[in-house]
Amino acid sequence: MAYYSVAASSSFSPACVVLSAAVVVKESCRSSSFVQTGSRQLENGFLPLSVKAFSSSSTRRNWISRNSAKQRDDTLVASADTVSTETGKFPLQHILEAQQFDTELLNSIFQVAREMEEVERNSEGSQVLKGYLMATLFYEPSTRTRLSFESAMKRLGGEVLTTENAREFSSAAKGETLEDTMRTVEGYSDIIVLRHFESGAARKAAAVSNIPVINAGDGPGQHPTQALLDMYTIQREIGHLDNIKVGLVGDLANGRTVRSLAYLLAKYTGVQIYFVAPDVVKMKDDIKQYLTSRNVHWEESSDLLEVAANCDVVYQTRIQRERFGDRVDLYNEARGKYIVDTKVMSMLPEHGVILHPLPRLDEITVEVDSDPRAAYFRQAKNGLYIRMALLKLLLQGY
Repeated sequence: MAYYSVAASSSFSPACVVLSAAVVVKESCRSSSFVQTGSRQLENGFLPLSVKAFSSSSTRRNWISRNSAKQRDDTLVASADTVSTETGKFPLQHILEAQQFDTELLNSIFQVAREMEEVERNSEGSQVLKGYLMATLFYEPSTRTRLSFESAMKRLGGEVLTTENAREFSSAAKGETLEDTMRTVEGYSDIIVLRHFESGAARKAAAVSNIPVINAGDGPGQHPTQALLDMYTIQREIGHLDNIKVGLVGDLANGRTVRSLAYLLAKYTGVQIYFVAPDVVKMKDDIKQYLTSRNVHWEESSDLLEVAANCDVVYQTRIQRERFGDRVDLYNEARGKYIVDTKVMSMLPEHGVILHPLPRLDEITVEVDSDPRAAYFRQAKNGLYIRMALLKLLLQGY
């Protein structure tokens, strides 16, 4: 880490400090400010480039670390030996894909999410992220993901800059590249939540960003925060994540949620996965090969009733019309083939649950909603806690 010498005084001028590397503080520091790096205060008059400055009024000032592209790439994937809640540092700079996580990291995130449940129940709320700004850049429609992220930030005392339809109502409509948009928006915010229509867009965005980027869904690629809340919901509903049987149903070819979920399920022992999908939207080979490489038992089935009878979790998804382009014939062929109704519920074990990332169309009938095993609205609420946890961890650590 690079260091620059500063006066070891508790009082800074409005300009704070002049660095030959032309690192600029986004806002002038107050005279009552002190500087921390993680849990350590300024020592020996040297200031790391990556710092957080807090004033006596608890307003945080952010100093962005200017790392090389290679350094940013090196932070995209965490391994088991990088997780340490004792140091207070969260091992990931960005949340981009499910492959970044191992069971130790997942457990630490779930622990913080449980704490966030208590924060949300507390009428006084929290100010842990006061002074932070989150930008939400959504190039595709969203209700639950965007609103839960914005609610999460506000419940922790932070503020939100938002654009709901960036594909049409931003400079993207004028031809601006995603990379240029990211370089601009990072100057206005401390963390960016990105949804994009292209698979791999989040990784492209993170490659040029000096602040954390969270992938809120990139086309048919991945949706890691959805998978995290899905796993959290399964743990809360079933009680464990090892030795479970999960049926993934619906649009498995285009569904980014099921792809990310399959990656996370493979982290646990004794998991069995059943794919139930129309022929035109079967699970792609890359996921099957990954599961095989992890010694995860999987099989394909065309009998939803049989799968429901044998599973702890049935994860239903909608057939995604927007992924078919002008092939309406293929969409109509796939839609309506597998529906969770009262007949399916009669086959599901008493301890089993039905999940759905939502929105639903007609793939789960409304009669199912009153069944206590219908957990999809509880699942959506869990998204708030997971996203509160991720924002806190990325911006402040454990």
